[in-house]
Amino acid sequence: MAMNRGEKTDRTQLTPAVALFASLADPTRLQIVQRLAQSPARVVDLTNELGLAQSTVSKHLACLRDCGLVDYRPVGRASIYSLTRPELLDLLTNAEQLLAATGDAVALCPNYRHQQTGTDPTHPTR
Repeated sequence: MAMNRGEKTDRTQLTPAVALFASLADPTRLQIVQRLAQSPARVVDLTNELGLAQSTVSKHLACLRDCGLVDYRPVGRASIYSLTRPELLDLLTNAEQLLAATGDAVALCPNYRHQQTGTDPTHPTR
């Protein structure tokens, strides 16, 4: 995905990155990833700590597992989930640094507000 300034990028080259960021764009999945960044956890731990239903946590863990971001190991009757890639911790740290550096710029971006409110900034009446 790395490219030099001035180079054009084929949109298909961006597909994996788009999928990665889309998987992390869901607030519940991001919460789970941030929690697992602290330490491995069982589904019951995640449901209790995050205040979510077991089915919700399991569904999002399955998505993150399918993306290769988390995995589990059986321990007795439970499964212990953890992050699979240390690079994900680096990504989260870099994202936090970027957000701190840009302040409210991302939250105030018309495109971001559009996604959060379901409105289209190019069509104010929608």
